[in-house]
Amino acid sequence: MENAQAETVNQESKNMALLIWIGTIFFGFIPGLVFYLIKKDDPYVMGQAKEALNWSITAAIGLVIGGILTVILIGFLVVLAIWIGNLVFCIMGAVACSNGKDFKVPYTLRLIK
Repeated sequence: MENAQAETVNQESKNMALLIWIGTIFFGFIPGLVFYLIKKDDPYVMGQAKEALNWSITAAIGLVIGGILTVILIGFLVVLAIWIGNLVFCIMGAVACSNGKDFKVPYTLRLIK
């Protein structure tokens, strides 16, 4: 089933989804939001943009909580864990998108449906 879906996704869509996930590493929610608003005609790119946007919002909430927790000195560990998780999940998303597969980030809040 996944293989059939990977064959139907064209290379341009794969490249755009890859850019979304790589851009999320450096620019947070901005690439996901831009592609979400612009590429409504491509369901694969739209789905990956929603997923990256949901993950970026979740990571931002976690970073705010970590920032608040720095008062009791555990926040530095929270911020570090979220930063590493963001890097790992964005790389996993980029690899999945380069193969034309859908990628769903675990532990994310699905705020945008």
